[in-house]
Amino acid sequence: MTVLQPHHTAFLNTARRAVLGTVAADGAPRLVPVCFAVMDAAGGPIIVSPLDEKPKRAADPHALARVRDLEARPRVSLLADRWEEDWARLAWIRIDAAASLMEPGDPQHAEAVTALRARYAPYRTQRLEARPIIRLEPIRAVSWSAA
Repeated sequence: MTVLQPHHTAFLNTARRAVLGTVAADGAPRLVPVCFAVMDAAGGPIIVSPLDEKPKRAADPHALARVRDLEARPRVSLLADRWEEDWARLAWIRIDAAASLMEPGDPQHAEAVTALRARYAPYRTQRLEARPIIRLEPIRAVSWSAA
């Protein structure tokens, strides 16, 4: 069964960023804002998020805390929201997902790079094809809208 319904993907496609939640080794939640794109896959839509070239604490993307977290504990959450002063327009979606890394050479990696570059202009000049990409396979989606 496809977890993400058309109204979920429509909402995600309007969101410019989301917050990825992983669980650290000590059990603490770890939250980081991320860029992302929704892609079609055999079992239904998936979400991809780059480990891009913006400055980070670790030069090797595999050493990033979020990557260490998802490799040890692949159950993650992604939260995208719409905030406006007009509270009648407030909305959010939380996606619980199984996370993994797509390495360069993975069959979906090139498609993920294309989707991310189409969505975010700065990625058109970054070497995403040489970097791993986080792949989120939705398990559950919960959403709310004031409308």
